[in-house]
Amino acid sequence: MVVFVKQFFFFQSSDFLFKFLVIGNAGTGKSCLLHQFIEKKFKDDSNHTIGVEFGSKIINVGGKYVKLQIWDTAGQERLRSVTRSYYRGAAGALLVYDITSRETYNALTNWLTDARMLASQNIVIILCGNKKDLDADREVTFLEASRFAQENELMFLETSALTGENVEEAFVQCARKILNKIESGELDPERMGSGIQYGDAALRQLRSPRRAQAQSAQECGC
Repeated sequence: MVVFVKQFFFFQSSDFLFKFLVIGNAGTGKSCLLHQFIEKKFKDDSNHTIGVEFGSKIINVGGKYVKLQIWDTAGQERLRSVTRSYYRGAAGALLVYDITSRETYNALTNWLTDARMLASQNIVIILCGNKKDLDADREVTFLEASRFAQENELMFLETSALTGENVEEAFVQCARKILNKIESGELDPERMGSGIQYGDAALRQLRSPRRAQAQSAQECGC
């Protein structure tokens, strides 16, 4: 099987790199969410993802610049065995369902199980009820999904890839929680498989004190 990877790149200095997933059933608007987040516009000609798509974007979270490396996985059952390999080491995930489709909501437990079994042990997940712009056709209530999120210790937002409502906020909230875990010591960017790395800006800061110490030692003849 051929796996297609579409990539979007934006270059800028960052303090951290986080690996993110976008998971959920086919047709929930995962690719449209990624496209709206990165390019700030709706993806009119969206087809089902075959394999995975990849996007990258740097966001400012509380004064820290975080580069999100985002893997948008195929939602079709026949491709699950392929896309599961991309879960390894993910630090954050958007778990997406369609508020107008009870079927996509009922599948959330299976997606959540996969994420917690295959990704980073401390993966941060935000539940996204997409297609909020189609509220008149809603099959899943906000309260019902909110309870599911609470029971499973997830953050929760309803989003619209069409209008952009809460799309950036979903990624930012997830990234902010990961940063909080780094600051509390719960997550270590230097631990393999954490889905987190120091960015180029942070590495320069880490190396600067070492260079300064080395220069000082040479000057004093130590």
